[in-house]
Amino acid sequence: MKRFMLTCIVLVFLLSLAFEAGAAGQSREYKLKIGMIIKEPSAPYIQAYVNAVENRAKELGVEMLIRDGEANSLKIMEIIDTFISQKINAFILAGAVDLRALVPGIIRLNEEKIPVAALDTSPEGGKVDFYISFDLEKSSAKAAELFIEGIKQRNGAQVPEGIVVEIIGDSADMFAVACTKGFNSVLKNYPQLQIVQGEGKWNNTDSHAKASDLITRYGTKIKGIYVQTPDLMAAGVVSAIEAAGLKAEDFSICGICIGPEGIELIKQKKVLGIVEQPAYDSAVMAVDYLVDTLLGNPTPKIGDTLMQEGALWSPASVIKNPWVAEGAFIVLQGPLVPQEVDPNDPRLWENKIK
Repeated sequence: MKRFMLTCIVLVFLLSLAFEAGAAGQSREYKLKIGMIIKEPSAPYIQAYVNAVENRAKELGVEMLIRDGEANSLKIMEIIDTFISQKINAFILAGAVDLRALVPGIIRLNEEKIPVAALDTSPEGGKVDFYISFDLEKSSAKAAELFIEGIKQRNGAQVPEGIVVEIIGDSADMFAVACTKGFNSVLKNYPQLQIVQGEGKWNNTDSHAKASDLITRYGTKIKGIYVQTPDLMAAGVVSAIEAAGLKAEDFSICGICIGPEGIELIKQKKVLGIVEQPAYDSAVMAVDYLVDTLLGNPTPKIGDTLMQEGALWSPASVIKNPWVAEGAFIVLQGPLVPQEVDPNDPRLWENKIK
């Protein structure tokens, strides 16, 4: 019902603008225009973002301009300048690595009074009207608790002395830093475990190479392998384990962000559990809230709790975004799969966009 009403409001708004343009002797039709910058176009969660915004924009009659920022801050700021010259009405940032270096671009958008939404990670400055994601730190802690339980199950309900491997994405990325913080919040309670990190660079090739090296180096001392984002790195880790003649299920692989590869690995019991990233839903929300902002409709405010019956992301708290001067952080829920939600559940975006 909300989507139907919002669609009607947008159509009325556009018709009024078209009428005004005609009255002024202009022939072209006016359309709300949203610019969006992504990174790693081949990554499944980015494809979910793109699929979601394109579908929602089509429903609302909104034009989407989507560009690859190549995770390069200078490139991102160049695209922002281009978007501004193209008269975008709103902006979505869907992925970056250096979240500080791109802040001048965000401030440029602020100066032009262009509302901003962020997905995945938040810029670290300026005004971001809506940062929509799950809590990376808390979700990683949730996955780490399951990781420890897996170690206990294989060791007589005890946590033995040994080494655990943490395959991270990129140490310079805010996302990886937050994930490690959540992981460490749990592992600090088990000082008998030594954490050894390896950078998987958010891809299976580097993850395979790093896991292979660490398995060769530490052998049977390894009690478990934690993978920050299995959607991009678990397949590489699993192949490294199996190439060493070992079984993936003996390493209680856990992490956050599932992706199609992660779903299959869970079903094969090669991965113990993964916290779902509500990628598709967060992108739909970004389009809806930006359009609502442009139309002057009510939008989520700090202190609100968003509820939707049956939605995996619900309830979502709305808090102040701690990384920016001004703006809200809409904190979505992420279920643990398969422990809380079956991997075949149609509400998982991995099962929506096959």
